[in-house]
Amino acid sequence: MSIVRRLFFILIALSAFAQNPPSDANDKYQWLEDVNGDRSIEWVKAENARSAKVLEADPRFATYTAEALKVLEDPSRLPAPDLRGDMVYNFWRDAKNPRGVLRRTTFANYNSPNPNWQTVLDIDALGAVEKTSWTFKLDEMPCLYPGDQYCMANLAVGGEDASTAREFDLKAGKFVDGGFVAPHSKQQISWLDKDTLLIGRDWGPGTMTKSGYPFVVKEWKRGTPLNDAKEVFRGEESDVAADAFVLNDAQGNRLAVFRRGVSFFEQRFFIQTKDGLKQLAMPAKTDITALLDGRLIVQLHEDWTVNGKKFSQGSLVAMRLPDIEHDPEHLKPSAVFEPTSDEFLSGAAPTRSHLIVTTLKHVLGQAYVYTPGANDSWTHKALNVPANSSIDIETTNAQNETFFLAAQSFLIPPSLLAGDAAKAELKESKSQPALFDASHEAVDQFYATSKDGTKVPYFVVHPKDMKLNGQNPTLIWAYGGFELNETPTYRAERGKLWLEKGGVFVLANIRGGGEFGPAWHEAGLKTHRQRIYDDFAAVAEDLIARKITSPRRLGIMGGSNGGLLVGVEMTQHPELWNAVVIQVPLLDMLRFEQIAAGASWVGEYGSVSVPEERAFLEKISPYNQLKPGVKYPEPLIFTTTRDDRVGPQHARKFAAKMKELGYPYLYDEIIEGGHGAGADLKQEARSRAEWYVYLAEKLMD
Repeated sequence: MSIVRRLFFILIALSAFAQNPPSDANDKYQWLEDVNGDRSIEWVKAENARSAKVLEADPRFATYTAEALKVLEDPSRLPAPDLRGDMVYNFWRDAKNPRGVLRRTTFANYNSPNPNWQTVLDIDALGAVEKTSWTFKLDEMPCLYPGDQYCMANLAVGGEDASTAREFDLKAGKFVDGGFVAPHSKQQISWLDKDTLLIGRDWGPGTMTKSGYPFVVKEWKRGTPLNDAKEVFRGEESDVAADAFVLNDAQGNRLAVFRRGVSFFEQRFFIQTKDGLKQLAMPAKTDITALLDGRLIVQLHEDWTVNGKKFSQGSLVAMRLPDIEHDPEHLKPSAVFEPTSDEFLSGAAPTRSHLIVTTLKHVLGQAYVYTPGANDSWTHKALNVPANSSIDIETTNAQNETFFLAAQSFLIPPSLLAGDAAKAELKESKSQPALFDASHEAVDQFYATSKDGTKVPYFVVHPKDMKLNGQNPTLIWAYGGFELNETPTYRAERGKLWLEKGGVFVLANIRGGGEFGPAWHEAGLKTHRQRIYDDFAAVAEDLIARKITSPRRLGIMGGSNGGLLVGVEMTQHPELWNAVVIQVPLLDMLRFEQIAAGASWVGEYGSVSVPEERAFLEKISPYNQLKPGVKYPEPLIFTTTRDDRVGPQHARKFAAKMKELGYPYLYDEIIEGGHGAGADLKQEARSRAEWYVYLAEKLMD
């Protein structure tokens, strides 16, 4: 499983919520958990109208909306490449196609200044014909190896994670007549061969985990009814999910892997042998990254001692496919990449005969080409990437040696670097022109000292002539969870609506993320999570001590797990902030296992069924920690009705309790958008304008 696939697994693990959560007599706002109930929707409409009246009355609102839409629709944005066969695919949204078009061009033409694009699938046109609010994501379209023709296009309504999957012929640019069609469900699909799918979905009662995901995988043959698919693998109801995926390499090797996600971070992998399914004898906290030249590449999230050798967490290891198939219970790994004291794995993906590896060194990107040699040895060459930038693998081609890296930073627009793995060379393919004026800005990296003495890095993007008088309007962003990295990125809407207006932006690399390897994440798990919140507060206090800002001018923003983060900071340190933007959040941590994907989140947050963990969750739960008689900042709470990843329930209940206690707040729940800012660019522009108008009122005025 690639690191991109790992992120996908994290996203699906965050996406379900129980339809009939048990009742809690002490929770007077549990009725708001009825997502589409008449009473709930009436409450939402009233709250939306009240808050919209306030925000839209600001004379900046129309201007900010237009400015945000202009940068989001700008035709000079980089078209993200997806290498498939001899073609480069791209999914593009603009003013003409707000829901987007899937298009393609040749590799050579893509690298030209003005590629000649051919439309393959028009989502807006499809939605108009079918009278359905379809959305689409290219990275969620499983295809038959090598990925250049037969695919299952996942179409979701309004940005939901649940989808309808239809067989699509990329070369012909049309849905396959009489092809595979998997109706609406949360589902995972992989191609075993041209006429066979491995599919996990809702097969009826007793086939979905407590987290709301499939745990029964079936083999579905072309031309047969879906209901006749044959069961080939089964996890357990207590798992997060169970699924199957098929790995291929350019040398003709193939491996079907069946997986049980037994907890959020622990997995068990199985392969078919002559004696039936056998489990791969690997540590629970591992990810399968790729199959390369007959070698299985695996990322370790915990130490592994085997055959007298110790491989540290954060390493990449390789195992030869014949050895695995012969004896999956006695594996023979060899090291590919091992972290150092200051350099940690970020991403890895295969070309035909090499492995592209990206790393983080002091939260800044590096990149390498790794090559397998004799006797399980590996060599590597550094790629010449831009300094002081974030470096990400955009796409690789497992049929040849081509790949693309993306480079960007806070103030330097993204560029795409076309690579040749055989030569370990890069050349610039495209660079995006500036979409906001960064000529007056500078970036610094500082370290705050957390309560337990840990040094926590953070970046400050600020005007070059910033005065250290404590009066600079400052916005802090962080995530702090699930081993996800937060690195310097170019966000044109943030630049246009915040930096250009004189605002200061701070990115805090607090514990819980993966910027310094798995240990950085594990330091904030479960009852140790207060460290994450202490890290964030320490960054704020350091900013104040440096006289960059003051509580009057300091605001915070976070989404999803980051929404929980800023909710905790609002209730634990109300004196530090004057603005809090809480986006698609978790906030009720005593009922999160009922409202959301509890079985999957327990590995990160703990469980209310464990007394020690329940006591901690109650202590940090923003919904439960709202108290009378406290001077809280007035927050802006944002969510979407169609968010089937976290759901709007947390945001609704938090707002309702604030109202009960007599505290001011603003609330916006848009219908579409899933777990995001909107289902199309116009919706996104309005949402972003709303956030930054609120921040301007609180921190700049």
